[in-house]
Amino acid sequence: MQPLHRTCLILIALVALGTSVNAQQPYRNKPTSPTAVSKLAKSIPPPHPTMQHYSGGRPSGTARAPLTYAPGYARSSGAATKKYTWKKNIVTTVFWVGEKPSPRNPRSNVKSSWDTKWMSNFGGYDNPDKSKRTFDFCPKGFTPRQNPFYCALPYNDVASWNKTKSEARHMIPWFGNHFKKPGKTVLKGRWVAIHYNGKTCFAQWEDVGPFRTDDWSYVFGNSRPLNQSNNGAGLDVSPAVRDFLGLRSGERCHWRFVDLHEVRPGPWKKYGDNNHFVVPQERERELEQAELDRLKRLRDQHLRGR
Repeated sequence: MQPLHRTCLILIALVALGTSVNAQQPYRNKPTSPTAVSKLAKSIPPPHPTMQHYSGGRPSGTARAPLTYAPGYARSSGAATKKYTWKKNIVTTVFWVGEKPSPRNPRSNVKSSWDTKWMSNFGGYDNPDKSKRTFDFCPKGFTPRQNPFYCALPYNDVASWNKTKSEARHMIPWFGNHFKKPGKTVLKGRWVAIHYNGKTCFAQWEDVGPFRTDDWSYVFGNSRPLNQSNNGAGLDVSPAVRDFLGLRSGERCHWRFVDLHEVRPGPWKKYGDNNHFVVPQERERELEQAELDRLKRLRDQHLRGR
């Protein structure tokens, strides 16, 4: 190698080394003044919502969960950077699709707050009688067209079919990412983890209740449920959730919101055209069948051309 070439290579290596050292310098010399910290924090872009991490440990004790985001935290951009915490020791009651009015449940569940044809779209009556249910937590006699693992919470983000409540934008952490138009809910289908007696299952938010539709300070904040009926119930769950957890109506459990990547494998992933984990599988099967049909046509064309 010529001396000039060797000298050039050494210079290039030194320049690259200096660039690397300078690039690492901000991490070695951390800012100490409040102004420097503020500038550094503002320079870091917010994480993408799908890359957030939420606390998934098993809840314990009876202490109230710490505040994770204050009312008004969720911006219209939908960039929620805080964790969803457990709502602990919440009185939980059981309800079901097709339930008729009663003293304890004055409203029929043939339709939901977001679906006027809920029972029809579900596929039939979700009979709560345990002798009328299958081993995989479904009603006997039909395959449910929607996820049998569902729940209700006492807040509705829409006031009518064409109006969204004014506080919804500020209270719902994922509002900005899912809002489409006024009167279109961003809550329906949201996944919830429910923990009872050492077991955790997952369900989709499909109706509003028990009893109230305005309790955002409990659903999205740290307040206890405003409802005083049924011993202050703050969560309704389906027969499938009841049977999986082995709970009785009126007992207390813990719950929190979860993102899709937190939903563990289980029977809640098996059924429903409203189920995020079923629709992709069906689409994948459709694509596989279409590709198989295409290959068969090519084979037949090849055979005819012989």
